[in-house]
Amino acid sequence: MKQLVDKLERRRTLSKEEFVYLIENRTAELDEYLFEKARAVRHRYYGHDIYIRGLIEFTNYCKNDCYYCGIRKSNISAVRYRLTKEQILSCCKNGYDLGFRTFVLQGGEDGYYTDDKMVDIIASIKSQYPDCAVTLSIGEKSKESYQAYFNAGADRYLLRHETANHSHYAKLHPASLSIDNRKQCLYNLKEIGYEVGCGFMVGSPFQKPECIAEDMQFMNELQPQMVGIGPFIPHHETPFADEKCGTIELTLFLLGLIRLMLPSVLLPATTALGTIHPMGREKGILAGANVVMPNLSPVEVRKNYLLYDNKICTGDEAAECRFCMQRRMESIGYHVVVDRGDFKSAK
Repeated sequence: MKQLVDKLERRRTLSKEEFVYLIENRTAELDEYLFEKARAVRHRYYGHDIYIRGLIEFTNYCKNDCYYCGIRKSNISAVRYRLTKEQILSCCKNGYDLGFRTFVLQGGEDGYYTDDKMVDIIASIKSQYPDCAVTLSIGEKSKESYQAYFNAGADRYLLRHETANHSHYAKLHPASLSIDNRKQCLYNLKEIGYEVGCGFMVGSPFQKPECIAEDMQFMNELQPQMVGIGPFIPHHETPFADEKCGTIELTLFLLGLIRLMLPSVLLPATTALGTIHPMGREKGILAGANVVMPNLSPVEVRKNYLLYDNKICTGDEAAECRFCMQRRMESIGYHVVVDRGDFKSAK
């Protein structure tokens, strides 16, 4: 087992069968061996720095009906909202004053925000905060739309692929969505010049170790600059309401594997990790992650952006989130830095 971990560190890839074997035969002892190696690799590239991203959840309208998502269009119980450009810029000002140098605009696939509106918002942020990075996470768009956002100043794009396995993808999404189109979007983003992020849910319904192995191989092929993974957590107003959560143990193990496979990747310890375990984000950092994403959204709308149940920090002010995160990271020997936190190419 340890030999496979060593092989992944050395070659930065494994066969599908080797990934499956590691996942199926994971032990507590192997976890610690992996995490120690993963920390050493992330220290080589990023030291003990933790990059913070200011998350602005600007719309919870979505045209899609993904079976796992709390803001799916069929959830008639969702209290919908949209932030104005002025509200978004206010979040950025608040965040800038708190030391954030990356703003992540995340939302459902909401047609209200036309390309012209998005270009105006992006350009306004970059004009007011030229030393900051803008990350978008707004789903599947045409290559022309992605290009327009990039030309306006967007630096990064997060688009979780959710699963690289075709049959698994079909069990999580309606027929109108396809993994082939999702992957093509990611390749389009890379071609344009974005720092690109993909990722998947750990423990999603119908997920098998073979699915995760295919995810690992897809990420190795894509070579993204960012990877976002987190445990699946059900939402009570979705078809998967009664499914089990993904586990923190497997999520942490996969964070460690990803760090060895993509040694300089920007790897968040997600809010979902903190939701399923009170020390989840700290454990994520100790497994090889180097990014955290406190929330800058207005408090009055946070409780309405619920992709899953029991999400943490929905009542906190931005400053509370920022300084709470700083204390948490310092408690395990890391420090939050005021930095754009750009990707560093692997040596």
